[in-house]
Amino acid sequence: MRFSILFALAAFGAAQAQQTMRLTLPEAQRLAIQNNPQFSAAKFTAAAANLVPNQYRAAMQPNLSGNFTAVGADNGSRIAAGGLTNPAVYDRLGSGLTVSQLITDFGRTSNLVGMAKLQAAAQDQLTEATRADILLATSSAYFAVLSAQSVLQVVDETVKTRQTVVDQVSALAESKLRSTLDVSFANVNLSGAKLLQVQAQNELKAAEARLATAMGIPGEPNFVLAEELLPLALPDRVQGLIDAAIQNRPELKDLRLQQSAAERLAKAEHALYFPSVGVLGTAGFAPAAEAQIPGRYGAIGMNISIPIFNGGLFKARQTEAELKAKAAGATVNDQQNSIIRDVRIAYLNAATAYDRMALTQELLQQAKLAMDLSQSRYDLGLAAIVELSQAQLNLTSAQIANTTARYDYQAQHINVDFQTGVLH
Repeated sequence: MRFSILFALAAFGAAQAQQTMRLTLPEAQRLAIQNNPQFSAAKFTAAAANLVPNQYRAAMQPNLSGNFTAVGADNGSRIAAGGLTNPAVYDRLGSGLTVSQLITDFGRTSNLVGMAKLQAAAQDQLTEATRADILLATSSAYFAVLSAQSVLQVVDETVKTRQTVVDQVSALAESKLRSTLDVSFANVNLSGAKLLQVQAQNELKAAEARLATAMGIPGEPNFVLAEELLPLALPDRVQGLIDAAIQNRPELKDLRLQQSAAERLAKAEHALYFPSVGVLGTAGFAPAAEAQIPGRYGAIGMNISIPIFNGGLFKARQTEAELKAKAAGATVNDQQNSIIRDVRIAYLNAATAYDRMALTQELLQQAKLAMDLSQSRYDLGLAAIVELSQAQLNLTSAQIANTTARYDYQAQHINVDFQTGVLH
């Protein structure tokens, strides 16, 4: 019974692993955002970052605490070492409340709150960057699967065609109308096509694995993907795309916010030089105590803490924060330069892929014409098998180039959208 259950579970797992998924690109992108653990981790991190401002802001709110104290001591004895407060110790049992309120620290806490808000906003931008990365990976894998499926179809047809040629040439050779050399060349061409077939099958499985990973799907599903309409041609000038990227890229927004946060931290560290002013109040009861201790108590006071000398600690902290703010500004400039470079490269790659579609179509037409002529010449005995073999190879290469050009342009166009920050 146990083995039958295990077998059933294994069979169910295998069926799940080989499930077929029919998807459009928007559906694949939606599933990727829904399932990819990287996006979930980014969202949780952003949610945690948005709670940090409340932690700093708490210093500006009243602080109320309750106290309960019970002491057993040698009555009237005094603590002789370890403190400067009233050292008298008595038996007592007391309870009370203590409230404290910071009045001002001359902007230190408010700057820390502002820094934390900016850092939380920066983390939100990192979440958007993670989202864009996932969409790019999913879209690229989507078109890679479509391309690999198309290539496999071309190669499968090539194998069938070359098998037919082998059968025909072999029959002619048996009738002494063709030489065994022709049969050997035909078999070589067939073996080459079968090798391409194995490689195409491997490329398809690898592309499907990348798509499944990008979508956060376990197992090895088989994908039936819908064709996507070709996007519009790119603009004639790249400068508009660069301007959009500088304005939209979440990575650049994140670094700008980090720079602003570093500047707010520098202001907060500078505020350490100023005093901090607060009030403290306490009240309570001592229902069981020596006669020297009243049954109830209460007090309120103000405290002003003025920094005078701490060995240069505040100066070092302020200088460190200022240098980090300058480093953040340099990082922003470096990232902006990198984005400009990436947009230019993506634009050139997409423009080349767009031109390649027309060129591969022309190449395919010429290869088909050459194949037809070579086949006719070979059938009439005017050409050797070498000429026919070369024409077959050229046609297969042209077919593969033509079928992949469309998907390459779509993938490159998606990359342009990613680089300009409009992929979301």
